[in-house]
Amino acid sequence: MGDERVRALDGASLSLDGGQFVSVIGPSGAGKSTLLHILGALDTPTSGSIVVDGVDLSTLDDDAASEFRRHRIGFIFQFFNLVPTLSAWENVALPRLLDSQSLSAAKPRAVELMERVGLGDRINHRPGELSGGQMQRVAIARSLIMDPTILLADEPTGNLDSKTGAEVLALLAEVAHDDPNRLVLMVTHADNAADFSDRVITVRDGKVT
Repeated sequence: MGDERVRALDGASLSLDGGQFVSVIGPSGAGKSTLLHILGALDTPTSGSIVVDGVDLSTLDDDAASEFRRHRIGFIFQFFNLVPTLSAWENVALPRLLDSQSLSAAKPRAVELMERVGLGDRINHRPGELSGGQMQRVAIARSLIMDPTILLADEPTGNLDSKTGAEVLALLAEVAHDDPNRLVLMVTHADNAADFSDRVITVRDGKVT
């Protein structure tokens, strides 16, 4: 920024295990989103390494990083990012379509995941016919469709009331604990995040404190 060098992350070091629901907290500008983007192979660090199951993400080219994201990472967003013209189950199935699977072949798993998140009776509803909490559950189901190693959630309760937000946090914890190989990592400002998390990591001024 002009003559000023800003280190979004500065010597941050941590190790994360599967089977855990981990929350990352800290003030705005602390480096939380940068940490999330680097772990999701969306950004490349200027130094250091990010190793997932023996794969150093910082060494991947664009194609390899895209392949890694598609098959190993599930993303959950604050604003849901659902396609309004698709039904709920079609939104869940979409990552498999992008991976060259047919809609009919993807449907059984998509419906199964809709039932898994408690929306078996809403599979044909479009996003505009769902509440905020229901849309976030659809987004969680979509994030699981490729059976990823890591789920990265960016403020997943930011647009939800406190009761619905707590229900989503409980679901994310359940998803993490159901699979000993899956890590759920959430960046959040939620005051009650620690109530549902196995581990809380604080980031401040680019450092894991």
